[in-house]
Amino acid sequence: MKGSQAVLRQPESCPESRLPPDVQRLSRPSALGRATELAFLRWEKRELAPTERFWRDFGLHIVSSTPQKLVARGTGSAACIAVAEAGREDRFVGPAFQMSADTDLDRYVAELGARWIDARQLPTGGRGVELADPSGRSVWLLKDCLRVEPLPLRQAVTADTNTAHCTPRVNRTVRTPIEPARVVRLGHVVLQTLDFDRMAEWYLRVLGLIPTDVQYLADGSPALAFCRLDLGAQPADHHTLVIVGGIEEKYEHSAYEVLDLDALGQGQQVLRAQGHEHMWGIGRHLLGSQLFDYWRDPQGFEYEHYTDGDVFTADFETCYSPLEFGGIWAWGDDAPASMKPRKNLRTLLHLIGLLRRKAITPARLKLLGSALDAPARPWL
Repeated sequence: MKGSQAVLRQPESCPESRLPPDVQRLSRPSALGRATELAFLRWEKRELAPTERFWRDFGLHIVSSTPQKLVARGTGSAACIAVAEAGREDRFVGPAFQMSADTDLDRYVAELGARWIDARQLPTGGRGVELADPSGRSVWLLKDCLRVEPLPLRQAVTADTNTAHCTPRVNRTVRTPIEPARVVRLGHVVLQTLDFDRMAEWYLRVLGLIPTDVQYLADGSPALAFCRLDLGAQPADHHTLVIVGGIEEKYEHSAYEVLDLDALGQGQQVLRAQGHEHMWGIGRHLLGSQLFDYWRDPQGFEYEHYTDGDVFTADFETCYSPLEFGGIWAWGDDAPASMKPRKNLRTLLHLIGLLRRKAITPARLKLLGSALDAPARPWL
């Protein structure tokens, strides 16, 4: 209406110590061990060549490429951050985590039935065990992973950013090269699950993670958790693993840190020029604060470039906020509709099947729908 004034707002967070009585705290089980890094992600692909091309354009450094296996790293000291093996389907196999020196892998074997991994399967060397999360997804826990010399990387230009009150860049220009946004390291992975409580409890127990931000539904029940590594006094990313309550068991996306905003922007130009499918960005997330840019690989899996994210020490208190689709981002274009379940016959039949199997309750489904269907930016 002409003359009307929109009310801009963002979801407010509440520290766990001041949580309203109608909001449930996320269960925090005793940890079996402690993860110190998301080491790498594992994939199965029917064709490796298209994935290799995308990985190169996305800014990964290819370590080895054979008809059976593709291994990639970033510019950091991790020997590997992504592995794809030839197989009969295109699928995300699972994550691998580096565990702390004082973590006892034998405990996972004794208590959770983990099995020891053949050392020849490990692209990072060392040793490890494999177990299955509640959805049946393979999870590797590793120790003594190989570290390598970092690859060359240009200097960041963010330290020389001129603002209205500070102009450190005098008689100098910013001319960053048009090149792939060279990935420094693997940052996080996001997993959707039908049984949020069970999945969150499992990963917190297995990896010793700390919830940084928890989002809850209208009835106060937790439905999404951004979890960080417990590195003590050493700052850790706002989230390394995100568990999302939803209507299926699936990989949502994985995120890879790049040097700065210019790398994000120049990398977008390269990916566009090479014909890859852009999904969303550039913008800034709300929870985690990172600048982001999302892409799809040739098989449709989502990848995120990010930079300038929040970091926290282990003593930072968990915060809670209502789950709203608009809470995904602080500014930028609206999140694409593809980030929500498609409203079509296939989804309807899937939901009917879930209800019949009692894999989800009608009440839970209604709460999820209300959170996702609310206008993300009602003032626009």
